[in-house]
Amino acid sequence: MREIIKLGLILLLITSISAVVLGLTNDITKGEIAEAEALVSEEARMAVLPDASKFEEEDTDEITQIVKDNENILEVYRGLSDNEEVVGYAIKTASPGYGGNVEVITGLSIDGKITGMNVVSHQETPGLGANATTSDFQSQFKEKPADNEIVVTKSTPQNDSEIQSLTGATITSDAVVKGVNMARELYNNNLK
Repeated sequence: MREIIKLGLILLLITSISAVVLGLTNDITKGEIAEAEALVSEEARMAVLPDASKFEEEDTDEITQIVKDNENILEVYRGLSDNEEVVGYAIKTASPGYGGNVEVITGLSIDGKITGMNVVSHQETPGLGANATTSDFQSQFKEKPADNEIVVTKSTPQNDSEIQSLTGATITSDAVVKGVNMARELYNNNLK
């Protein structure tokens, strides 16, 4: 009995020390992780809205309330030119995919076109759903009109509102398109 108590106390001591070390490590690296995530988002915004030279968070009461009320809309930024004119918007959304949420940043120009789309975070299957990050898939969204709902097709797209699905990853394709459509609807209903 004594031996069991001794082993239990040793195990308690080891796990307590491990928990403290992990907690301290998390506190130390929290700021650096946030900075790295912000940098990735900034680069993605620049990629999807290349006409913008800088971005400012859209902070009108209406948009702030929409972001607060809708857990699938993560960020809304307006893209500004060098002369401070709005050239478009970069909207970050999340929608459920096969392995978890798929986070997408969609660029929309003020003339009503999708300027780009970038998958910035996912937990999809390597070689299948993870192919949503390839330029071949993402480039299908460029120059699509923002007024039309985008749909996924398994065959070659026949019109401006269709995107060809990733082979073997229909759920991921649907998640990406759902994210782009959320951004498109927000643009059409509240930013246009």
